[in-house]
Amino acid sequence: MTAAYEHGYDYDYDCDVLVVGGGIVGLSTAYALARSAPGTSVTVLEKESGPARHQTGRNSGVIHSGIYYRPGSLKARFAVRGAAEMVKFCAEYGIPHEVTGKLIVATDRDELPRLHALVQRGRENGIPVHELGPAQMAEYEPEVRGVAAIHVGTTGVCDFGAVAAQLAEVAGASGTRIHYGEEVRAVDRRPWGVAVRTSTGRTVRAKVLVNTAGLHCDEVARLAGDDPGMRIVPFRGEYYELTRPDLVRGLVYPVPDPAFPFLGVHLTRGIDGGVHVGPNAVPALAREGYDWGTVRPRELAATIGWPGTWRIARRHWRYGAGELHRSLSKRAFAEAVGRLLPAVTQDDLRPVAAGVRAQAVLRDGTLVDDFLIRQAPRTVHILNAPSPAATASLPIGREVARRALALLP
Repeated sequence: MTAAYEHGYDYDYDCDVLVVGGGIVGLSTAYALARSAPGTSVTVLEKESGPARHQTGRNSGVIHSGIYYRPGSLKARFAVRGAAEMVKFCAEYGIPHEVTGKLIVATDRDELPRLHALVQRGRENGIPVHELGPAQMAEYEPEVRGVAAIHVGTTGVCDFGAVAAQLAEVAGASGTRIHYGEEVRAVDRRPWGVAVRTSTGRTVRAKVLVNTAGLHCDEVARLAGDDPGMRIVPFRGEYYELTRPDLVRGLVYPVPDPAFPFLGVHLTRGIDGGVHVGPNAVPALAREGYDWGTVRPRELAATIGWPGTWRIARRHWRYGAGELHRSLSKRAFAEAVGRLLPAVTQDDLRPVAAGVRAQAVLRDGTLVDDFLIRQAPRTVHILNAPSPAATASLPIGREVARRALALLP
């Protein structure tokens, strides 16, 4: 340990950089620190009993190409770069993965302008995109119907939970200390650094704090005395699994609505051969509200009390009503899937585990579209890192590590 001096007292540091959150972004940050600055001591605190228990381990496992994101944005740059790096990382460490490609399908002519805009956006982002007519679509997906589609060859699938575990293993072998079952309860920031107290009574003193707490990142920022200027509003994504996986060969997506950060109900053949259908996007009644029965009044009150929540509701109530209807009605969900896959019926859908998206919302009701990284004295906060953050996790980790190292005295 090294010592700091303030007002006549010596302080012993437990580490140089303290990372709060053991999801894929936090662990990729620790991994990047271990690789780029080997002499830097790093500690990771994770409140769960292991890594990747929330957003990382509960998504569809898609390695996104980056086609959807505004050229020049962090999402576009990091997803395109991250997709290639993720495939290389999985190959290097023997993690199951496959580059499958995917179809984005217009099911009616009104969607064609948006489909063509995606083609242009993909090309601006340097992504190979091929336009297809109905006959060409059938060569990829015989059971899928639409008026036109595009094929994106760089999309793939992997096990992001396994990726996170491997990042933890590599970082740990380089000296990173990872403590599970340690929920951050208090942060004391001083001129010499930060002191964090956890749920077990552990105190960790560090020169710099990195906040990658995902669903709780805004709360950790406030504990550190920083105003994040946003609030995490949790949206639950509910999935089904096809009981007839032979209906789908790979990945099939609808044309997304650019007004929303959600990609719509899609079909994903995973590395295990099963086909996930979803997700929809409904308000969660807790930050970790993976079903309608999980309600945490304090968290729900905080969400309802945020002005941006009401502005979202007023602006997008029709969209939200449709998502709620599909959540409560399996028939309605099957009908939505049927636009892409007419052969599907209610009986073909089996419920599987849901996920919760940590969506940053500004006071004016703006759904933050890009990754959001903010710095303050001695702290780096990652305040919006939903999809495609898992795909982009290696470049995100390097960027966060660079910022943390720049804050070291």
